[in-house]
Amino acid sequence: MTHSPFPSKAQVLAFIRESPSPVGKREIARAFRLRGDQRIELKALLKELKQDGLLEPHEKRKVARPGALPAVAVLEVSAVDPDGELLARPVVWHRDEAPPTIYLASERRGRTALGPGERVLARLTRLPDGTYEGQPIRVLGGAPKRLLGLYDPDSDGGRLHPTDRRAKSDFRLAPADAGEAVAGDLVLVEVKPHHQRLALRDVRVVERLGPMDSPKTLSLISIHEHGLPTVFTSEALAEAADAGPVKLGKRRDLRQIPLVTIDGADARDFDDAVWAEIDSDPANPGGWHLLVAIADVAHYVRPGSALDRAALERGNSAYFPDRVVPMLPEALSNGWCSLRPDEERPVLAAHLWLDRNGQLLRHKFERGLMRSVARLTYNQVQAAYDGMPDDLAEPLLDLVIRPLYGAYQALAKARAARGTLDLDLPEQQIVIGDDGTVEAIETRARLDSHRLIEEFMIAANVAAAETLEERRQPCLYRVHDAPDPQKIEALRQVLETFGLRLARGQVIRPRLFAQILDKVAGEAHAPLVSDLILRSQSQAAYAPGNLGHFGLALPRYAHFTSPIRRYADLMVHRALITGLALGAGALEPEDGARFEEIGQQISATERRAQAAEREAVDRFTAVFLKDRLGTIVQGRITGVTRFGLFVLLSDTGADGLVPISTLPQDFYDHRAEEHRLVGRRWGRSYRLGDQVQARLVEANPLTGGLILQLVTESDSRDSSQSGDPETGPGGWDPLRTAQETGTPGRPARTESRPKKPGPHGRRRRAR
Repeated sequence: MTHSPFPSKAQVLAFIRESPSPVGKREIARAFRLRGDQRIELKALLKELKQDGLLEPHEKRKVARPGALPAVAVLEVSAVDPDGELLARPVVWHRDEAPPTIYLASERRGRTALGPGERVLARLTRLPDGTYEGQPIRVLGGAPKRLLGLYDPDSDGGRLHPTDRRAKSDFRLAPADAGEAVAGDLVLVEVKPHHQRLALRDVRVVERLGPMDSPKTLSLISIHEHGLPTVFTSEALAEAADAGPVKLGKRRDLRQIPLVTIDGADARDFDDAVWAEIDSDPANPGGWHLLVAIADVAHYVRPGSALDRAALERGNSAYFPDRVVPMLPEALSNGWCSLRPDEERPVLAAHLWLDRNGQLLRHKFERGLMRSVARLTYNQVQAAYDGMPDDLAEPLLDLVIRPLYGAYQALAKARAARGTLDLDLPEQQIVIGDDGTVEAIETRARLDSHRLIEEFMIAANVAAAETLEERRQPCLYRVHDAPDPQKIEALRQVLETFGLRLARGQVIRPRLFAQILDKVAGEAHAPLVSDLILRSQSQAAYAPGNLGHFGLALPRYAHFTSPIRRYADLMVHRALITGLALGAGALEPEDGARFEEIGQQISATERRAQAAEREAVDRFTAVFLKDRLGTIVQGRITGVTRFGLFVLLSDTGADGLVPISTLPQDFYDHRAEEHRLVGRRWGRSYRLGDQVQARLVEANPLTGGLILQLVTESDSRDSSQSGDPETGPGGWDPLRTAQETGTPGRPARTESRPKKPGPHGRRRRAR
C-alpha cells in the first residue's frame, strides 16, 4: 500500500492553527491520510512541537496553538463593545498575555440577554481573524438577586416583567408576595430560592415604586438598576443643615466685582461665576484679565466627614430629564454652595491673565467672598450680545457681557492654534411638561455663550493643574490618552476607501483628525468619518499620573470648576488649599496615597451615572414614540453588528435596532473592519454612516428599546401597502423572530428570514 507523504512541521502547525478548535492525533492523521508507522512518527512530532512551545496540550489528548481556547469553556461576560456585541473572557486563563477576543452570541433579538459579570458555559469556535465566537450552552449564574419589573397579575397568580435587558425571562410574582403592589406598578423585587420543578423563578416585592404609566417612574428604573445612592445618612444631612454663611475674615473681598453666573434655563445649582476686563498691564496689549470664581465646597465638606463619605460614594451628581440625584444634600447643592444672585457666597477664585492670542501668561488662586449680580442663561447672554438684550441683560451688556466675549475670542484663537478635536455632537433635550409627560424632544442649541463658558472653565482647569505641579501637590488629573494604535490602524484602512490618508508611523495628534473632518465637511460620508474618529478615541478618566488630555491637546488638565457635582474637583480644591496654605479644608496627610484608589472609584461612578442617564433618556424617548408606531422616520446607521443595525433617528436622537432578520433575504457577511453588512447573493450593503428610512415597529418604555424596520422609497411613498404598522409588510411580524448570529466556523454568516414563505411554504432558519 502506498502511503501519503509525511507532512512537515510547518504543515502540521498550519493545520492545527487553522482549526477552529483543538484537534487530536486522529484528526491530524485523517487530514494527511497517515497510516501505520506514520502515526507513530506523528506522535513523536507532536511531542517535539509541544517541547518547543509551539503547541499546548488540551483536554482529551488534543493539542492546539499556544493561547488557543478549548472547544467548550466557562466564560465571564466582560463588556459590551461600541457596536452592542457582548465580549467575554475565559474564567480560567493562565498565560501572561491577554486572552483572545470572544464575541458572545446574545440570546434575545434586540436586547442584551447577558450582562457583565455573568458566567456561561459556551461552545467556542475560532474565526479566521484569531477571535472567537461563543454560543452559550448554559447560564451558570451571576444574575442580580434584586431587580426591577412591572407587576402584571394574571389567572396564574401574577408575573413580573423585568426592566433589566439581561433578564432572560419573566418571573412569577404570587399575590402573597406582591405586598401593596397593584397591576401596572413598578416594583423592586428579591429573587427567592429556585425550585427546579418550577418553570419560572419566584420573586417577592421589596419596594413599590409607583405606577409604570407615570413618566416620573422612568428615571427611578435607571436609578435603581445602576445602584445610584439616593438617600443621605442622617449624619450627612445634619452636617449640611448646620452649614451657614461665611464671614470675610482673611478672604479677598470680591463683592464689588460684577460676577455673573451663566447656565442653562433649567439649572438649579450654580457653582461657577465669571467676569473679565481688558488687562491694564501695558506690557500685555490686547490681553485680558479673567476671573473664574468657584463655590468653596471644601469649606463645608471636610475630609473624613459624613458629607465627605457620602460625596465619595456618589462620585458625582446624575442628571435625568425630570430630576437630579445630587452628590451633596440640597441644603448645600442648591443652598450655601450655589452662587445665587444677590447672596454672599464663599469661593475659591482663579485669576487668569491672557495675551491677545489666548495664551495663559500667569494665574493666581485665592479664597474670596462674592455676590453674584445676576443669574443669566445661555440664551439671554447670546441674545444680548447679538443686539437683543432683555431687561436683566441690558445694563450688563457693556460692563460684563462684551468683555466676556472679548476674552472668549482670545481663548478661541488659542484653541484653534492647539488643533483640538472638535466633534461638536448634537445633544438631545427631553422637554417635560408640568404634568410630568414628555412634550417634545429637541436638539440643544450650541451657542457661542456655551463655548464661552467652556473655554473659561478649561483655562481655569489648566491653571489648577499647573499650580499643583508647581507646588508639588498630588493632583487628580483628568486624563485622556492618545488613541490605541490598533484602533488607529483600523481607522486608517477605512479612511483609505474614501481617499483620505492617515500615514502609518506618524505621531497622532488631534489636529490630524480636525483636518480630516474639514476635508469631508459637507460630504455624504462626513457623519461616517466623524463616527469612526469618535470610536477610535480612548475613554477619559481620573488618575494621579499625568497622561495629558489628547482631545483638548493639553499637556496637563484637571477638573476644578464643578465641586458641587464632581468629587474630583473637590479633591483638586483641597490640594490647592494645601499647596497655597489657604486655610481650613485642606488635604489630610494620608490623602495623597489614596488618589489612585479615589481616581479609579470616581471614574467608575462617572461611567455608572452616564449609563443611568443614557438609559433614562432612552425610556423617556420610548414613551414619546410609543404612540407613533408605524410612522416612517429618517435616520443614520450608527452601529453595525452580527445581529443587525443600530440607527440614530434624526428628529429625536433616539437609537433603534434593525434586527438582521428584517433585512431583505440574503446571507450577510459582517465585515467588522469596514463597519458594514454585505449580502452575498444580491450585494446589498449597509454601512456605518449610511442615511436610511425606517418604520418604527416597537417602542418599549420598560426597557427603552426601539425596534425599526428599514423601508424602501416605494414603501415610504405608499404606506398603504405596508400592512399593519405593528406587523410590517404583508402582515409579517418582525418582532416574533429571534436574534440571529453567525454560525460557528462561518464568521458572521447570517441569513435574513424571508418576508414571505419560501417555495415550499416554509421559512428558512437563519444561520
